[in-house]
Amino acid sequence: MSVPNPYWLRDNCPCTECRDPRSGQKRFQINDLPDDLAATEATEDATGLTVLWSDGHRSHYPAGRDGAEEDGDHRTEHAKHLWQAADWARGLPEADWAAYLADPEEQIAVLAAVRRSGFVVLRGVPVAEGEVLAVARSFGYVRETNYGELFDVRVEAGATNLAFTDVAIAPHTDNPYRDPVPTLQLLHCLANEAVGGDSGLVDGFRAAALLRDQDPAAFDLLTRTPVPFRYRDRSADLTAEKPLIGLDPRGAIREVRFNNRSVSTLRGPVGAELDAFYAAYRAFAAITLRPELQLEFRLGPGDCLIFDNTRLLHARTAFEQAGRRHLQGCYADLDSLSSTLSVLRRNTAALDELEALFEGEGAAEYLGEAVTMAEHMLQAGALARAAGAPPALVAAALLHDVGHFHGSGLELMAGADNRHGETAAAWLSRYFPAAVTEPVRLHVEAKRYLCTAEPDYVDRLSPASVHTLALQGGPLTPEQAAAFAALPFGADAVTVRRWDEAAKDPAAPTPSFAEFRPLLLELMR
Repeated sequence: MSVPNPYWLRDNCPCTECRDPRSGQKRFQINDLPDDLAATEATEDATGLTVLWSDGHRSHYPAGRDGAEEDGDHRTEHAKHLWQAADWARGLPEADWAAYLADPEEQIAVLAAVRRSGFVVLRGVPVAEGEVLAVARSFGYVRETNYGELFDVRVEAGATNLAFTDVAIAPHTDNPYRDPVPTLQLLHCLANEAVGGDSGLVDGFRAAALLRDQDPAAFDLLTRTPVPFRYRDRSADLTAEKPLIGLDPRGAIREVRFNNRSVSTLRGPVGAELDAFYAAYRAFAAITLRPELQLEFRLGPGDCLIFDNTRLLHARTAFEQAGRRHLQGCYADLDSLSSTLSVLRRNTAALDELEALFEGEGAAEYLGEAVTMAEHMLQAGALARAAGAPPALVAAALLHDVGHFHGSGLELMAGADNRHGETAAAWLSRYFPAAVTEPVRLHVEAKRYLCTAEPDYVDRLSPASVHTLALQGGPLTPEQAAAFAALPFGADAVTVRRWDEAAKDPAAPTPSFAEFRPLLLELMR
């Protein structure tokens, strides 16, 4: 069969010789590949495509994998909900702060809302100064600017920024004079007793898409005309020159910079071209002010608004100074939010896979013992939990035998050492720290160690454990036992091994895998 461009295909080889199994980063440079690289043999079956290369390397590409990164960088208009105000008639995208902190599924929903719709409101954030930083750090890093780590949005005497006055603020994006611009903004309400002072949002991507549909020439002009933005005060002088509407290399809307207060003197266009730019600029501004696009709502104490500053324009109605109005804000970035969301989804999918294995293959017999494979591991986890073990050791006890899944336990009983501790540790290392994976990797060696360190330990083993002991190498020599005892996680592996041997009671209560999910997810962060 024919294959695609050989360099593209080989560059995407997923094997561990070509890519680090933990990070996925490549272990070679593109020019390390031979000039005459060619596929000498290619076979495809239900498992995927296998290619033998002219330099002797063999690649296997699993079925369903095309080498392309899923969904790009999530920054463009694609796969987003481009909204108008009426879309939120039944309520804003929101969540309770405590639930968000406690439940990874809730955190996934919150972060996904920011990425898809551009914003979310967290309710019940403690009404205390500085809490907005805790919100930002729950998914990423605070972006410090000339305003500091955080800034106070309240009336200030002699303010150099209109945000720190009581006047109405038209829809705009923040910091267009900065490159790169902060891609996320957070506003946490500490007090809002003023008459007026309501918040507003406009979907800038929706506005840009409408301009593209209604006046393609104006849209095109705003995507290719560099606009100078500037901010200066006694301690800062910031400038950036970018189009009002930014596109990705494929022509999709990726960024909106819109802040008339910060537009400096346009350079370059003259005559008819300058006339055309300002006509397009005014047309875009008029779209952002359409009532159907303007979402207005009121933030109350404890509400924290998180929004995409490269997409949403935010606004504020004027207010009377007689009532106190105080918000604290900070900046963060979308890359951290997207990273956290991807990791949460990846970890949740891994736990879903584990839970399915516990409920599926785990229901099979466990090496001739009186309990199933799943009952054995769940009992081990329960024993660790009851002993007050650290979370990592509870996880190690729970997951110590996952290397037996996919039928490898049958191989062990048939007389072949399946090295299930190493198999399990290799898979788990993609998600868990060494405090979990090393006791798992060493728990078989711990049995061999105990048989040497405690001569009567062999007598306490179940018949199945005695059978597998011989296949796994038998008791360690005194020298090997001393070396094992000196290993950083040797003692933890011994502890797991003791729970392993005790977790074979058909009469013992067995918890569900779901009970351990919060603990496992916390360890995966």
